[in-house]
Parts: sequence; C-alpha cells; structure tokens
Amino acid sequence: MPDPAELTPEAERALVQRARDGDEEAFGTLMRGHYEPVFRLVVSMLRDEHSARDVCQEIWLTVWKHIGTFRGEAKFSTWVHPIATRRAIDHLRSRKRWFSRFIPFASEVGEDGGNTDRVSAASEAVEPDDPRQQLERGESNARFEQAIASLPPKHRAVLALREIQHLSYDEIAANLGIARGTVMSRLFHARRHLAQKLGEQP
Repeated sequence: MPDPAELTPEAERALVQRARDGDEEAFGTLMRGHYEPVFRLVVSMLRDEHSARDVCQEIWLTVWKHIGTFRGEAKFSTWVHPIATRRAIDHLRSRKRWFSRFIPFASEVGEDGGNTDRVSAASEAVEPDDPRQQLERGESNARFEQAIASLPPKHRAVLALREIQHLSYDEIAANLGIARGTVMSRLFHARRHLAQKLGEQP
C-alpha cells in the first residue's frame, strides 16, 4: 500500500483528474494511498475496528460518487477527511455506539477550558496487578463510558479529533465544516459536561 507521502502533489493531481474522468485504476491508487489515515481517523471515533472497516467502505463509495465535485483547490486528504468524519458521526447517531475512552479519565476543566489528568500520579503508586486496583479501574471505566454516552455526537466528534487525532482547532473546524469558535465552544462544554458527570459519581 503506497504511502501518501510518496505521491508528489503533481502525481496526486494527475490521479485525481484521471479518477474524475472515470478511471477506476487511478481512483484505486488514490484510495490505497489514503486508506490507512482515513481508517485511523474513523476507528479513533468509533472505537470498533470492524465497524470502522464497514464505514470506510461507505466513505470510499461516497468519495468515488462525488469525486467529480472535487476541484483540486486543496489537498485530496483535506477533502476526504470531512467526508470520513461526517460518516463516522452518522454511524454513531444511528447505531448508538459510544466511545469507550478518548481523554484521560476524571478530566478536569481548567480556567482556559483545558483538561488536567488527576489519575496518572496516583496510578503509578499502585501495582498494575493489584486486584483492588483492577476492580476500581473497571468501575471507573464503566462510569466514564456512561458519561461519554450522555454527550451529543457533535461533542464526541470534537473530542475525538482533538484528543486522539491531535488536530488543531482550525483542522477540526475544516473537518466538521464549522467555525473555529464553535470548535472551542463544543470542546469546552464537552469537557465541562464530563467533569460534572464524573464529579457526581460516588
């Protein structure tokens, strides 16, 4: 499978043009070159490899169907990733599949809307095979998953893109087709919501 980095901008533009003209072989080359980055994005949102593979098939069918609308004014990946993000969000909404985790458990919201990890220091002091720690971790994960389930899909999407994909606010905005300020607002409210939900737990 070719690495997207191995395709020069000129070579990629030529492949895109051929694909727009109906060349399935050229489209196949594009798909193979960009499949893994798209898959990593989708699986980071769905947390389910099998579902991610299914969604990726839908994504590439959509890309093939609409590639004629791609004008080449941006990178091919910049055009494909928002399609992938929307498909993943649609899947979450329709199948009710929740993230098992994507930010450190028991995150706190700082004054700037950022999160701080309260667990790492304490966890280092306990042996990883301690049965009590395993039980507590299982209970914590269950509470965290319940808190995640209460988030709207649009908030989970922003968190996944930020905390797993490590995208910038501008990149998230481009992926979701929203304003940068909206990204910041959703991220802040999602983190605050989780902190409040987890704070309510005994």
